[in-house]
Order: sequence, then structure tokens, then C-alpha cells
Amino acid sequence: MSLSQHSQSFFAGAVVAVTGGAGTVGRELIAQMLRLPVKQVLALDSDENGLFFLSSDFGNNPRFRSNYCDIGKRERILRLLHGVDYVFHTAALKHVPISEESPWAAIDVNVLGVGNVLDSCLEAGVRRVLFTSSDKAVNPTSVMGTSKLLGERIVSSANRRNNVTTTMSTRFGNVAGSRGSVIPLFCSQIRKGGPVTLTSEDMTRFFMTLPEAASLVIESMVYAEGGDIFITKMHTVRIKDVAEILIEHFAPRVGRNPREIELQIIGPRPAEKLYEELSTEEEMSRTYDADRFLIVRPVNFRHDPRPTLLYNQQLGIVQKVSQVYNSKLETPLSRSELTDYLLSAGLIPPS
Repeated sequence: MSLSQHSQSFFAGAVVAVTGGAGTVGRELIAQMLRLPVKQVLALDSDENGLFFLSSDFGNNPRFRSNYCDIGKRERILRLLHGVDYVFHTAALKHVPISEESPWAAIDVNVLGVGNVLDSCLEAGVRRVLFTSSDKAVNPTSVMGTSKLLGERIVSSANRRNNVTTTMSTRFGNVAGSRGSVIPLFCSQIRKGGPVTLTSEDMTRFFMTLPEAASLVIESMVYAEGGDIFITKMHTVRIKDVAEILIEHFAPRVGRNPREIELQIIGPRPAEKLYEELSTEEEMSRTYDADRFLIVRPVNFRHDPRPTLLYNQQLGIVQKVSQVYNSKLETPLSRSELTDYLLSAGLIPPS
């Protein structure tokens, strides 16, 4: 997915920082930023090994630099953000079971860490800050989701704190093939001869590739007006279809007979949903459709009666939505469409 010409010119000559730069989404954001006419891209992370591999990949580019940075250390963040124009905040504890077992760690990183980054951006005079949220922030049933919802509210509130820094959030669902997602999990199980474990035959999820996700995060930074949540529109898939397609196409690549790989239903994990939600009923009165995005306006827009509004010159007229964005309400890709998508995007590993 290519970025619009407006997005490319938006970042010309800018200094961009990415927290969680060694993570899956952070790394892709850095790669895409370095293809734009930016002045510099700064990767911040507390993953020492991840930073080492980032430097191996991008260190020869004079516009790239990296720093070890714990977002729990506000003074350290502030020193690093002086002179930065735009910040993508992707650092987080993202795994539901880990956050359930260590809830205070999730609060430290996903709530207090967000506050530290925002405070530092406001003090340093950063022009725009984008917080990457999650589908799990919608009607949360887990510590991780609740912490991400609090992060969204903190970011929205911060937009009113000065006249220099604009803050916004973006929500997206599963990034296909990312660390901890179902594709590498299913492939690992297939390599071992199975079984491939499935929560439920009825489970559905939103799905997009990593380049698609990063491009839409970047464009959210460009177009958001401040305090808003941009929701990226995604494909809907049945997880059972993903498992069966991987068994059919990946098993032979690793010397396994697809007919011998068992698909085992194990029931939901703690706090796991059978479907994916990216907006709520409460948000409908302030959610607008902008083609590739849904835009959730800040809480003070709740009672705006207008069915349409002029959002900005780039996105134009946007229309109020008539239903929540929920994977059980969307039409999933057919088996053939999903197979083509996984193969064309290179999401089925060669071995």
C-alpha cells in the first residue's frame, strides 16, 4: 500500500521518533519512514537485542539512529525528544495472558508509560503524537485492553493541554504474521505435526498485513485533527479458515501430510473474545466514515446531531456511521479470497 502524495510531503524534512521501534509495527514504521524525505528517524526501545538488529538493518542509513530508552524514565525520554517533530508511540505490553498475570506491569507500561511519553512530547514541543491502540481497548475484558483504553483517554485529554502538540490515537486489529499472532503460532504447530489449536470454530477477526497497517498508521498521523481515534478498516476472516488454509498449503512445505494434522478445539483463553470489536455503541454518535478509516471524535462531540461534517480539506465530507465496527457483523473473506490474500501477501512461510 503506497502512501498518498500529501503524506509524503507532510514528513519532508521532519525528525520522527518511534517508541517500541524494535517491535513488529515499530520496525515497519521505521522502514516506511526512511523511504520518505524525512531528515531523521529515531528508534527508541528497551529491547537491547532488538535495537542491535535494527542497527544491523538500518545503521548504514545516515538518517537513522537508535537509543535505548525505558518509557518509565520520563527524564530520559524528554532528553531524547528535543528537536523531534513527530512521535509514533508503539511501545506497549501487548499480550493478554502476560498482562493478566502481571497487571501492574501493564499499568506501568501501557498507562503510566503513555503519560510519560505525552508529558515529554508536550514539554519538548513535539508537533504531533500518535498512540497505537488495539481492538482490545473496545469493551475491554482484559487488563491489557483496559490499559489500552486508559491510554486512549489520556491521549485524547492531552490534546487540550497546549497549542503546540496535537495528539491522536489509532486502533487496528490483528497484523497478520506479527509476533504472537495466529499465523506463526499455527505454522509452529504444523511444523511439529500438530495439533493446530483453535479457540472456537466461530471465531472471527479483522486482518491486515504489516505494510498495510503501518501505512494506515502513518496516514492517521497526517490526517487526524486532534483527540480523535482513527480506526483502520480491515478484512474480516474466520480463524478456522486461516488454520485450514495453512494446514493445506504450509504442511507440505515442511514435509507434513495435511491429512495427518489435527485441528483441535480447546476453548477460549481467559478474557478472549470470539469476535473482534473496533468501535462501541457509545461511540456511534461521534464516529464518522472516511473511506479507509473510521474516525471517532473526542467525547465532547457525543451529542453532535449532524449526519455529516467537513473533517478537513484532505478527507473532505465524512458521514456518521449506522452500526458498530465488529467482525461478527462484517462479511468475512471467502476461503478462495483468503487463500489468495495469504499467498499474494507472502504470509504463508516457504518452510
